[in-house]
Amino acid sequence: MEKMIEDKQRYTFICSKGTLDGAYPSLVLALNARRLGHDVSLFYTFMGINVVRKGYMSKLKFHPPGFLGAIPGMSNIATSMMEKQIEDANIPSIEEIFEMAQLEGVKTYACKMTLDMMKIPEDELIQGVEVMNAEQYLKLAGTCSINMFT
Repeated sequence: MEKMIEDKQRYTFICSKGTLDGAYPSLVLALNARRLGHDVSLFYTFMGINVVRKGYMSKLKFHPPGFLGAIPGMSNIATSMMEKQIEDANIPSIEEIFEMAQLEGVKTYACKMTLDMMKIPEDELIQGVEVMNAEQYLKLAGTCSINMFT
């Protein structure tokens, strides 16, 4: 196992959910893979696109599954509870992890089809986020050891 970690590999992580529990896994995995020395790309698509839109990252919420998520105000309560747990565990915020990932060389991409579908102009994306279409992503993914939806 140690030998595999020493060999530089390429990884992609796809984030398709614009929620706290949708954004954290891809960012944490990407940052840790980069710190192990691998080439890492994050691809944001569908509702995950909101993670990389200016002003949206700080507004991400946690939506409880099932009937609890349908109760008015429950996502606000659940989000507050999750943010408290994150803080108590000394886990950096989404914004902090995203900034660390960018500074450490994780490449970030927004899905072209999602931008077109949702009529989001490219200038609404956080600085450093590039746009990639499905064909470009598939060509990149074909060169990777790991491609993972989170």
